[in-house]
Amino acid sequence: MNGLIPTHSNENGNLLVSGRDLHEFLEVKEKYTEWFKRMVDYGFVENIDFVLVSEKRETKNPRNPFTTITNHHIKIPMAKEIAMLQRNGKGKQARLYFLELEEKWNSPEMVMKRAMDYLNAQVEKLQTSNLLLEQQVNELKPKATYYDMVLQNKSLLSVSKIAKDYGMSAIKLNKLLHELGVQYKQGDIWLLYAKHQDKGYTQTHTHVIDADNSRVQTKWTQKGRLFIYELLKQQGILPIIEREECAS
Repeated sequence: MNGLIPTHSNENGNLLVSGRDLHEFLEVKEKYTEWFKRMVDYGFVENIDFVLVSEKRETKNPRNPFTTITNHHIKIPMAKEIAMLQRNGKGKQARLYFLELEEKWNSPEMVMKRAMDYLNAQVEKLQTSNLLLEQQVNELKPKATYYDMVLQNKSLLSVSKIAKDYGMSAIKLNKLLHELGVQYKQGDIWLLYAKHQDKGYTQTHTHVIDADNSRVQTKWTQKGRLFIYELLKQQGILPIIEREECAS
């Protein structure tokens, strides 16, 4: 949410403000880290009233264009109390602003909007999971020919590796395969269209990072690599090694 002082919300539906943004708005002369430590001493608790975050900021040093700084994401009740503690006009202005934000944030309309946004996000996540499951099921039942069996015993390849054969980026190759009707993007995952899913072109795995996070990885089989080769060849796009042979 934009306004007098920028705010944002987290996945738990809490409205937060950057400690550094608040420090700047209040025109505090004291160094941020020292000021914030002093504010915390009034009884605020980390991971309850605020969370510690690290952020990258640009510098004017060409040899080191970015630096990492400490910041804090503060819940609005804490921000209101900090504003009152300043005992000046800027503090009063900030407190009234936060009171107005809270009223809007907790209005029935905003509560309903957040609920609908959450529901829509869960529906999209479920749709992605179902489509991914469908692709994984189809990947497991390619036609069992001797040729396929030989290909399945060879190493899997990332799209970036195949793209490198053509002197292009993974992003460009993914986009090209989409334009040629091979795959489509669901969220941040590329999935094959149904007509290609049972051909043994890809293998998709879910890599679990922790209890709440996972990452989907789709790699191309050697059969898929040959499919891409034939498809791009029809478009006049050859691997670098064949271009070099043609030129010699």
